[in-house]
Amino acid sequence: MSLITRSELKEKLDRKDDFKLAMALSEWAFRAKHIPGSLNVDTPDAAVELLDPDDEIVVYCSHDTCTASRYAMMALEKAGYGNVRRYAGGIADWEEAGYPLDGEWSDEPSETNAWPLS
Repeated sequence: MSLITRSELKEKLDRKDDFKLAMALSEWAFRAKHIPGSLNVDTPDAAVELLDPDDEIVVYCSHDTCTASRYAMMALEKAGYGNVRRYAGGIADWEEAGYPLDGEWSDEPSETNAWPLS
């Protein structure tokens, strides 16, 4: 399993590298909190719709023992996606470092991710 560290991911985002960052948790979890620039890939259908087999892809979920990103990575690789890495630390590791998050439960939610409750 090919892993990417928090610092490697942060550097890729800071450089604005061309890759897809995919959160492998439910829409509810995505709306609550995610790494900025992430796509919500919570089902195999969503993966096929949002990701191309030639894309460089980084998948993550909530924390290092969460299985969603492991499953997503294995499913993508089995489907022929050749350049997939897993950020094992997930949201918990990212937040622990003090890096920014988007979503309704982040300190500064993005307006594009706000979900009207009324």
